[in-house]
Amino acid sequence: MVRVFVGLSGGVDSAVSAALLKEQGHDVVGAFIKIWNPDFLECSWKEDRLDAMRVCVHLGIPFTEIDLSQEYMREVVGNMIDAYRAGITPNPDVLCNRTIKFGAFKKWALAEGADMVATGHYARIGVKEAGENKYALLRAIDTTKDQSYFLYRLSQDDLRIAQFPIGHLHKKEVRALADKLQLPVSKKPDSQGLCFAGDISIPEFLARYITLEKGAVLDTHGTIIGEHDGAALYTRGQRHGFRTHNNTPHYVVSADIHTNTLTVSPDKSDTLSHSATLSDVHWIGDAAREGELLDVQSRYHAPVARATLSREGSIWRAHIAVPELLSPGQSLVLYRGDECVGGGIVDNTRRE
Repeated sequence: MVRVFVGLSGGVDSAVSAALLKEQGHDVVGAFIKIWNPDFLECSWKEDRLDAMRVCVHLGIPFTEIDLSQEYMREVVGNMIDAYRAGITPNPDVLCNRTIKFGAFKKWALAEGADMVATGHYARIGVKEAGENKYALLRAIDTTKDQSYFLYRLSQDDLRIAQFPIGHLHKKEVRALADKLQLPVSKKPDSQGLCFAGDISIPEFLARYITLEKGAVLDTHGTIIGEHDGAALYTRGQRHGFRTHNNTPHYVVSADIHTNTLTVSPDKSDTLSHSATLSDVHWIGDAAREGELLDVQSRYHAPVARATLSREGSIWRAHIAVPELLSPGQSLVLYRGDECVGGGIVDNTRRE
């Protein structure tokens, strides 16, 4: 019998995942991961922990927990704050999956006797017939909920011991199963935004950790046309949160942390790029070939675009057929059809 530790968040998706694994005959353990919660916000993890415990009682499986608050603060929140301070926009969900769920949690679960770990992610794992890199990360059946974008930094070793039990289901089917099984969280709404920030906005959260000063908003000719609340708060393509003298819609083209200025344009196309240099590139299996035509996704839920890759030494560059909004610090994730092959961090972009 395979012993599976399921990361229970207190939500519906992970609860149904645990139920399906038990139904399949596995020895299932429900594990709640305590993450960092800022002391200036109302604590939410205690309610989530209680919901996770209720699910375990309902399913008749053991409950356990691990406190990864310090690791989360260091690896996820700390890196996020540093990135914003440097003027780039990171993706904390990618960091969380790599360093927490398939980092510290995975290591702890295996040490505690787990054979596999499972989460409530909407994604699938495929197994190829032969080859050293035989595991593939695939998009979920429900493309509106697919979370493979956030999992692109997983390794072959991660996929070897991972399970995503709801990846073959649509969200409405997961909700229906939760109702059918009378899970105590069946009516619980999905969480929104950053899990550690609750209802607070990113600017409000960052203001606690980054010194912010009002600065000038410039047009593409360098003329001052308005004011902003601190250059670190803005990302390329953003339309709100700054003020212009004539109040006409403008989009952020770039943010300069050193001069504390924003450059904006009324033309959204000025924010788009045909190519991007990628840093910290990761391949789940075999690396892409130079010149290979791939699907690319520049943000979660962003429309899929087509791109080819070129390489100079260790530097990869994506060349995108139709200009995309590519924000430095965000992940550009690469696909061959439904298979997520890897991705990298947008380092800089170029209009061609």
